[in-house]
Amino acid sequence: MYHYYKWYIYTISVKVNLAMEIIIDSDNPEPLFAQVIEQIKVAVQDMRLKAGDSLPSIRQLANDLDLNSKTIAKAYRILERDGVIQTKGYRGTFIHPDAATNCKVDLSGWVQSKMEEAVTACRAQGATASEVRIAFANAMNNYV
Repeated sequence: MYHYYKWYIYTISVKVNLAMEIIIDSDNPEPLFAQVIEQIKVAVQDMRLKAGDSLPSIRQLANDLDLNSKTIAKAYRILERDGVIQTKGYRGTFIHPDAATNCKVDLSGWVQSKMEEAVTACRAQGATASEVRIAFANAMNNYV
């Protein structure tokens, strides 16, 4: 089942309405927040969203998409971490000036690659899967 929602981005500088459609597929195994992230990144890459364009608030977008606001907040946090959007306090959330370049960086893919390298190296030395999991859990517990 597909839910189609359209939301509009209003740019203050040129006062032009830019339309962007976000499609949430509840049957898709990809998490909802990841679907939002991917569609915003694609819109930036396709130049449907440009540097400085404003985005809806977390509450507004969650309401428009009929999603939990924590889902949209997570998507926005990851997009901000990746340099695709920037939050300017009470003024709102905007597309980052370097968003087009930053969309090409896949931090999750990089982390996955590094983890695969580490696991491969550990397994090559004879470590069991259980030992690798325990070491990873310990490393994460020491980091936090």
